[in-house]
Amino acid sequence: MNHIGVPVSDLARSVRWYEDVLGIAPNGVTIAATNPAIGAVVEVEKASMRASFALAGDNVLLELIQYDSPQPRPFTGRNCDVGVMHLCFEVDDLDAAHRDLVERGVHVNADPVVLQDGDGVEAGALAGTKILYLRDPDGIQLELFELPS
Repeated sequence: MNHIGVPVSDLARSVRWYEDVLGIAPNGVTIAATNPAIGAVVEVEKASMRASFALAGDNVLLELIQYDSPQPRPFTGRNCDVGVMHLCFEVDDLDAAHRDLVERGVHVNADPVVLQDGDGVEAGALAGTKILYLRDPDGIQLELFELPS
């Protein structure tokens, strides 16, 4: 995989948030395009966009993209909606990450959950894994994931 593109409403705000909250710093690669051929490739008529790349982990780039034209609609997808995806970041200490997110005022969907068999869960190979869902400034779903020790 080369990169994951995430459309956002305010590029500067999102770049700051992903760096400040998740530690994903921009790598200096940016792009801007107002070009019919680019618009055709992404199937967005009269597209005008700007993007900033950041390295997430060892080898996946996160591309934050702001479309200036056409005017984007706010994100309203639910995790169960077809086509809605989420980004998952592995952390060493989910409880500490949760406390930090709450202190920063980041929207977390609920307290962390430990995947265990029972109560409607078949955890399988993921038994003991801790998960937490949160939202970025545009309401995009993100997940933090701590593997069992």
